[in-house]
Amino acid sequence: MWSASGAVVVVCTAVLAVLALSPSFLWLLPVSFLPLYFAFRLYRQAQQISELHLATIEALALAIEAKDETAHNHIRRVQIYATGLAHALGMSKHDIQGVKTAALLHDIGRLAVPEHILAKPGPLTPEEFQKVRIHPQVGAGIISAVRFPYPVAPLILSHHERWDGRGYPAGLREQDIPLGARVLSIVDYFDALTSERPYHHAMSVEGAVALLQGESGKALDPRVVEMFVRVLPELRAEVQRLDLETSMGAAQDLSESDDTSPRPWTESPQPSVFEDIAIAHREIYALYQIAQTMGTSLGVADTMAVISSKLTELVPFSACALFLYTESTDTLRCRFSTGVDAEGLERLSVRKGQGLTGWVARHRRPLVNARPGADFEAAGSDQQTTLQSALVCPLIVHDRFIGTLAVYHTEPGFYRDDHRRLLDRVCEQAAAVIHNSIIFEQTQEDSLTDPLTGLPNTRFMFLHLSRELARADRLKAEVSLMVLDLDDFKEINDNFGHQVGDLALREVANVLRAAIRPYDICVRYAGDEFIVVLSGCGREEAENKRSELQRAVDSVDLEVRPDLRVPMWVSAGAAVFPHDGGSYEALLAKADNRMYRDKSQRKALRAQQRATVGSAADAAAAFRNHAGAV
Repeated sequence: MWSASGAVVVVCTAVLAVLALSPSFLWLLPVSFLPLYFAFRLYRQAQQISELHLATIEALALAIEAKDETAHNHIRRVQIYATGLAHALGMSKHDIQGVKTAALLHDIGRLAVPEHILAKPGPLTPEEFQKVRIHPQVGAGIISAVRFPYPVAPLILSHHERWDGRGYPAGLREQDIPLGARVLSIVDYFDALTSERPYHHAMSVEGAVALLQGESGKALDPRVVEMFVRVLPELRAEVQRLDLETSMGAAQDLSESDDTSPRPWTESPQPSVFEDIAIAHREIYALYQIAQTMGTSLGVADTMAVISSKLTELVPFSACALFLYTESTDTLRCRFSTGVDAEGLERLSVRKGQGLTGWVARHRRPLVNARPGADFEAAGSDQQTTLQSALVCPLIVHDRFIGTLAVYHTEPGFYRDDHRRLLDRVCEQAAAVIHNSIIFEQTQEDSLTDPLTGLPNTRFMFLHLSRELARADRLKAEVSLMVLDLDDFKEINDNFGHQVGDLALREVANVLRAAIRPYDICVRYAGDEFIVVLSGCGREEAENKRSELQRAVDSVDLEVRPDLRVPMWVSAGAAVFPHDGGSYEALLAKADNRMYRDKSQRKALRAQQRATVGSAADAAAAFRNHAGAV
């Protein structure tokens, strides 16, 4: 290809040839240097234009990288590794410059890959991986339009080819892969291994080197791997001098030019320029991730853990709290808090219109840099807080107010209008997510709770009992299961109606719930049956608890009419794991059998008591009649 430097050589050769052949034309010497001067100026302008093009592309590459926090300074490190390795391999200056430029631009094709795929923390699906595989072709297509005087596009196109021919996009193997691309493949792989990414934690240098050596002769050129391992200590020292915190926006001039004079057009943009790009991207991506949680079945606490972890990237806080509104009581109660004074925040409940949260609930407008202590005072709490400034925004779904999201900081006057704007944007997304979580929790609670008594239902009991038996088996502990059945419940329904029967079930449920330990459970099993599960409870303790529960229920007199009270009785039987069975089916069968035995005994006893009472009443009547006759 014709170049400005070639033109200078040709002109110089022509002038010297003329002078050698015709010494008499020495008077033309000054004139003859004019083409040489213009050729030199042409060379310098071409060199400056080339440097300007490279600096422009370099700045754009850094701007693209600034969008990806996970790849912070990745292209700079790859450039250092690739250039040093190319030198060590003895590549020509021309080819080294191509490697250096390709290192800068090797991932530019990722512009065509959706960002949620690039930042996905787990393994990619086959469809997602196909999206990623297009980036070398896209990058090569972009760069092929730039007429570099050294090979760049072929290196970008082939930097994911493998030594064994199983790479992409063309399936090249061994020497068919350009040497510069083999260099890029090794250094790109090494830097990815030793960097923190969404899909893996950073690996040690030693571990990464071991992986490189393991792929030598498979994915990677063995000769290039050997050379890279040899020069790695020197290259690592150079990489460590790179300031990872401040150089995101520093577009350093890494060209091979011998000209060290300052060039205004290659001055690095201010770091804040790239930081602004990164912040804008973080805002978009954090909002995207919050929106993503809308499709997941999470409770309020789990949802807020996700939201708060993403929120801190946008709006810094010392503490974060979610208050949910209950329309029936017209109050807002804290359902989630994290950070400074989180325990105190969790205990807060304020009425609408009171405190910061209540004010936002009433006016549906944010509060910026308000005093956090106002919520503690409105809730009647005397806790002193170190939080000094608050930013509170309403959560509204389909024009319905559901609560507030508040962030707090220990610095007074910390929050600005930009923070309010960002939190408003988050709340627009988060309101729907939190609303879904509330519905999910309610649905889950309904599916595991008996609606009549408020006790856990059979489904919950089997889940709980399976866990308890597995834990007891592991710890060689005991678990007691007790079956209780209301006596003569059919007569209550038949004589007084199902409404009174429901009242009887609720009354018994309240008595049983109050009589067991907080970590034990009482379940409404079916109809008039209840089951109690007692963790860490042996046979003797279970029998004592059975008697206690029966006495508690036997002491209940159900008021069915103002002038009539009906006594309640319950029969019970207990079984103990592992002595009476190793599964909940065996325990239920054993406890049920003992409950029916107890029911028979109690029924016989009550019949005897009624007979005794009847005989006594007859004797008293006979005595009264006899006394009257006398």
